[in-house]
Amino acid sequence: MKNFLEHLQDGYANRKYDLDKKKIENFIDDFFRFVFFLELQRCASELEMEKRLHQFKNEFTEILHSVFDDENKAKESAEYFFRKFPEIYKTLEKDAEFALKNDPAATSVEEITFSYPGFYAVAIYRLAHELQLKKIPVIPRIWTELAHSKTGIDIHPGANIGSPFFIDHGTGIVIGETSDIGNSVILYQGVTLGALSVSKDIANTKRHPTIENNVVIYANATVLGGETRIGENSIIGGNVWITESLPKNSVVFHKGKVTVRNKFPGDEPINYFI
Repeated sequence: MKNFLEHLQDGYANRKYDLDKKKIENFIDDFFRFVFFLELQRCASELEMEKRLHQFKNEFTEILHSVFDDENKAKESAEYFFRKFPEIYKTLEKDAEFALKNDPAATSVEEITFSYPGFYAVAIYRLAHELQLKKIPVIPRIWTELAHSKTGIDIHPGANIGSPFFIDHGTGIVIGETSDIGNSVILYQGVTLGALSVSKDIANTKRHPTIENNVVIYANATVLGGETRIGENSIIGGNVWITESLPKNSVVFHKGKVTVRNKFPGDEPINYFI
């Protein structure tokens, strides 16, 4: 037991950052709720909204102190994030409109921002990606893993995703760190944009595929490899496995055999397909 306690003590003594993980998660979740009008209490004036944004900026600056020893760097990074936010917000509004356009079940943008897991995951990704570009450590991954835990959608903050972008249903989607996704792309549940190898010595190379503009990838399709490129205007059907590039305007589908027979066949022989 003593050796184990010493091990724990060493762990606390040697950790690189003093992070309040719950505070970091609550910040981005609360911020999302505020900017997409999900709070029950309506803001009554622009002055009130300005005060709320100032509070968020102060809270984020405090969070950044946990990864930066330099107080000025923490403040500058917070200023950068909030300066860039209006641009990110416009992109997210385009994402929401694109979702409304492409999902027959959607009745309004408000329904999408209130309830669609794909929109939540993409929103958190876009905010985290901005921090990733700024080389802010740890926090971007905490944010996207929060979205992962809530939605089942795993988007690495290092991925490059164009706009508009729509994830429908979403559960089980994986988008790897070096994925490049163009504009007007739609992904359905279970899609994997992954690497052919997980060897550590290729960590600094492009390991994940490139998806060009106007591509639709249906449920449970797997696209692997950093040299794999899916050409624009292509449709990837469900359950396919792709490890090589496809030209533009491709249609790819898996053709399996499905057998249907009467549940009570009488004298009909039973057929087995393996």
